[in-house]
Amino acid sequence: MRVTVIGTGSIALGTSAFLAERGHEPVLWRPSARAPSPAMSNTIHAEGALTGFYPASVAATAEDALRGADAVLIALPANYHRAAMDALAPYLQPRQTVLISGHLSFGALYLARLLHARGLAVPIGAWGTTVTTGRRIAPDRVRIGNIRQRVDLAAIPGGDADRVLALCRTLFGDRFMLRDNLLAIALSNVNPQNHMAIALCNLTRMERGEEWRQAACTTNAVGRLIEALDQERLAIAAAVGVSVRTIREHFALSFNVPVGPVGEMSAVLAGRADVIAPATLDTRYVLEDAPFGLYPTVLLGDITGHSATLHRSGLALFSALYGRDLAGDNDLLPAIGFADLSLDQLRHLVT
Repeated sequence: MRVTVIGTGSIALGTSAFLAERGHEPVLWRPSARAPSPAMSNTIHAEGALTGFYPASVAATAEDALRGADAVLIALPANYHRAAMDALAPYLQPRQTVLISGHLSFGALYLARLLHARGLAVPIGAWGTTVTTGRRIAPDRVRIGNIRQRVDLAAIPGGDADRVLALCRTLFGDRFMLRDNLLAIALSNVNPQNHMAIALCNLTRMERGEEWRQAACTTNAVGRLIEALDQERLAIAAAVGVSVRTIREHFALSFNVPVGPVGEMSAVLAGRADVIAPATLDTRYVLEDAPFGLYPTVLLGDITGHSATLHRSGLALFSALYGRDLAGDNDLLPAIGFADLSLDQLRHLVT
């Protein structure tokens, strides 16, 4: 199948390599006013969990990228989702399906609203996380840290869920699990809570540009903070009536480690090929995950009456540390009028 991959970062490159490994045809497009980087070739060099050279076309425009595509995969930080969706919406066709890799902040609702204005409805699949993890080490070179065994999935309209599931399995294999709806996906993505704890407890390492290993520095104390954040997330999920995995279950399925306290599971990971953690304050662990991950959880807590105290505190602390209103960076929630929605209205929109 021909798959348009939106983005040229680590997730876009890693996912494209995996698509090519499975016999599909990835076409990369970077939603920018500039043309694709001249250094970006038509071959992706992958190493790590997947090793080899994989073909991937590079498109110059959104229209070119979508021409002939069977599916579209948005593989960008959430900070750029709105701009990418604005660029894609005029050219999407009824036979295409859009997948959002690492769905955050109800972006699928924003895209559905754009398409509705065209009189068009296409299936939109929202993933609770990414299929691959890794780090881009050159414009066309990626080190893939892991290919996840399980990825949560929901679709809008809900009636297209089975069709979207079949497509995802065709593209990436039998690793997807259907969840109730977008609320379940919003509360299944554990990256924001995990990254908050890791970044907050290691912030000076990041600011000083030190080289440090993520799992090794997810100590027992950091693990306890992650699990306390997880309890807030699980309480909100129960209040909205959706089923999500615990953080321990997520670690076990994602990284194939025995279930236990998060600090102990991280220690097992540290004994393997531990990933290099961010060495700058300019990191998605804060600049993406705080406004587009922590903030929606805070608002869902408000809607359900289950205050996400630690999530709210982390958002406030990061805003103070960075000297900016990180919640104000979220350009998706205001566009769908999220603050004015009741829980019943939100449930209606995500079904």
